[in-house]
Amino acid sequence: MTAPTAIIAEDELLQRTEIRAALQLHWPQLQIKAEVSDGVQAMQALDRHAPDVAFLDIHMPGHSGLDVAQHASGKSHVVFITAFDRFAVSAFECGAVDYLLKPLSLDRLRVTIARLQERLRDPPADLTSLVGLLKEAVGAESRYLKWFTVPKGSELHVVAAAEIAFLRADNKYTSVATRHENFLLNSSLKDLLEKLDPAMFWQVHRSIVVNVGAIDTIFRSFRGALELKLKGRDDLLPVSSTYAHRFKHF
Repeated sequence: MTAPTAIIAEDELLQRTEIRAALQLHWPQLQIKAEVSDGVQAMQALDRHAPDVAFLDIHMPGHSGLDVAQHASGKSHVVFITAFDRFAVSAFECGAVDYLLKPLSLDRLRVTIARLQERLRDPPADLTSLVGLLKEAVGAESRYLKWFTVPKGSELHVVAAAEIAFLRADNKYTSVATRHENFLLNSSLKDLLEKLDPAMFWQVHRSIVVNVGAIDTIFRSFRGALELKLKGRDDLLPVSSTYAHRFKHF
């Protein structure tokens, strides 16, 4: 019997790595043909590899996971990767696809693997109607990140977006600061800014984004520039003249 094949489309490197490692451990027969970080690459991987299974993050740059699922309709079995439980329940109740919730649960993954192994006996479902329903649900849901998976040593921690005090560009990485800890993400500040709620997170400098709710005090330096003191932090963050207008009503 031919070994089943799959692709993983997830824009967070840590999540993608974790899913691949878990699949290799719990379903060693599954051959991962491609790992991609955006919807355009996902569609290309579908066309190139024609996988039996596609693991698709709902929110990705380029094309969404729902767009990719529509492209995979009738050709690959689909597992959605999502942080939003409402999406997962809707998808599962339709019976055509399965889901993995972030952060990844190994128990849930084992259930998904068992269901996929059963479904591989049948042709992949037509997902046209389901994708349409889920696109409506996604449109009504916030598209902004509500939490981050961040590395700390050999462990992964889940940090709610609301817990973040500020983010600072650090070469090709981004330093993420909460009240009490600092983490380093393998993503650029520009990429992260697109995923953050602009009502909560303000860019105050070309290399700094601040959670407005974390601001404690606004200072004016002897040179007239603004600086921010954050709750629970000793940092004084500069506000460049480009973004000073944000604070004119403070």
